Amino acid sequence: MELSTIIPHIEALIFASEKPLTSLEIVELINNAFGFMEERISLDQVQSCIEGIREKYQSEFYPFEVRESGGGWQFLTKVEFHKTLAQLNGERFLKRLSNAALETLAIIAYKQPITKGEIESIRGVNSDYSIQKLLEKELIIITGRSEGLPGKPLIYATSKNFMDYFGINSAADLPKIREVLAEQMIEPTIINPNHFTTSMQEQAEDALLVVDANGDLIVHPDIITEIPDEPGTTGDSGNEQTNDESESAPE
Repeated sequence: MELSTIIPHIEALIFASEKPLTSLEIVELINNAFGFMEERISLDQVQSCIEGIREKYQSEFYPFEVRESGGGWQFLTKVEFHKTLAQLNGERFLKRLSNAALETLAIIAYKQPITKGEIESIRGVNSDYSIQKLLEKELIIITGRSEGLPGKPLIYATSKNFMDYFGINSAADLPKIREVLAEQMIEPTIINPNHFTTSMQEQAEDALLVVDANGDLIVHPDIITEIPDEPGTTGDSGNEQTNDESESAPE
């Protein structure tokens, strides 16, 4: 049987399934549906069909697409239509997680498997309520108990619903922490030596540059007092030098 004949059946399976379907599950379902075939469909053939289906629905003509999310393949609405769909789903669609729940969920996602005590150690506050809400929403699951800790506390991890909720296929698809922090880093200010006067440049060679309360770059005050004034200028250091000379001169 030609693969073009099987493609509509794969589309129908993905569309009608209540949960994401993996490629292996699709292989089994197709082979069961066409049990009379002499040659069974292979995983490579199904993946080729899925790739063709993905390309088909990437067209701007379709408001939805086929994506691997939540551990399997699904039909999902494209991002630009989310606000339109929100009108049909009402508050359920627009409901958001609280900041405390999001913070707890992020810790579990990046540190899983993890116990409640470890979560609270990172957050610094009690997390009973947040964990309970995440369990109710089926975004996290209990995977067992920690045999090595006193009391054998429960261990938490993210669920398949978590991946589906955030549109990722596995925890490995989460953005790396260093990538998130890199976006928040402040670029350093580039200092051009030409911005300084000749006097400041000479002082800066041996001096420590600091930023004052107004955000201006200046030479550290303690360093400036140690630098003698230029000839012909007046100042405290010049007066001190005059006094030293007068004290060392013969009476």
